[in-house]
Amino acid sequence: MSNTVSEDWGKNMSSDEDVAAVSRHTHFIGKKENMIRARRVVKSVGERDVLVIYHQGDFHAIDVRCYHSGGPLQEGDIEDFDGRTCIVCPWHKYKITLAEGEGLYQAVDPSVKPLKPTWCSKGIKQRVHTVTVSNEDVFLTLNDSPGPIDSDYYQTEKYRNTFLKEGQKKKK
Repeated sequence: MSNTVSEDWGKNMSSDEDVAAVSRHTHFIGKKENMIRARRVVKSVGERDVLVIYHQGDFHAIDVRCYHSGGPLQEGDIEDFDGRTCIVCPWHKYKITLAEGEGLYQAVDPSVKPLKPTWCSKGIKQRVHTVTVSNEDVFLTLNDSPGPIDSDYYQTEKYRNTFLKEGQKKKK
């Protein structure tokens, strides 16, 4: 599922049932103007905490906690690596593409001299969601594709409870 913006959401639906099915899984996030101004918004949608980002004219949505150790991606820098827009986790500097949720890393082939690092993919690690714009309203459709993705772990009740308990200890 891509996370592209569509200005004509719902136009290509074939029936009222199709529209109703999409609507059940589509959540209002905010007004387009406000989202552009904020640049980053964290929303709890269903059982997920999602980061919605407006960057260089495009909306993106990903799980808010980094797949590696649960770092707060809303605090990460956005940078381009090898022509791909990524968010960089503030905890361990993991690079995650905004479009696909791929983890990127640099590798070198020791048999090639001089050594030249190249960007490689670890595969899909972060769940990305679809952002849609209709009549100046921004909507989010959760990615419910089957099969686990690494960032799913940090959306579980077990992790959320651990995160809350640790947060409460720090406040004492």
